[in-house]
Amino acid sequence: MSKELYDRAVAISQRAYAPYSNYLVGAVVQTTDGKLFEGVNVENAAYPLGVCAEKSALVKAVSEGYKPGDIAAIGITASPCGGCRQWLYEFQIGEITFLSSSGELVTHSAADLLPHTWDLPS
Repeated sequence: MSKELYDRAVAISQRAYAPYSNYLVGAVVQTTDGKLFEGVNVENAAYPLGVCAEKSALVKAVSEGYKPGDIAAIGITASPCGGCRQWLYEFQIGEITFLSSSGELVTHSAADLLPHTWDLPS
């Protein structure tokens, strides 16, 4: 399923709003019950106010009632930034697939990508 999620993320990345960087990123979340939620990066002239593709896909899932532990996998067109790695960790995502800097499609767990993180709330 990882390759399929990544391929879908590549397709959705064309909808990104990135007029400043022209760096189009797409992400597709798959829930444990099989639903898919797509997201893209959305830039803003006030750069820190932009939204990463991973976050927009996760927010869509949350708005439909999904919580941490309900997300099985995500495919992303780029390696997630540090802030998104924390989001992916908090949502307990087991499979995170993206194109590495060497051009290889890789899959990691959130804990692999961010081994020293803040603990989840109890």
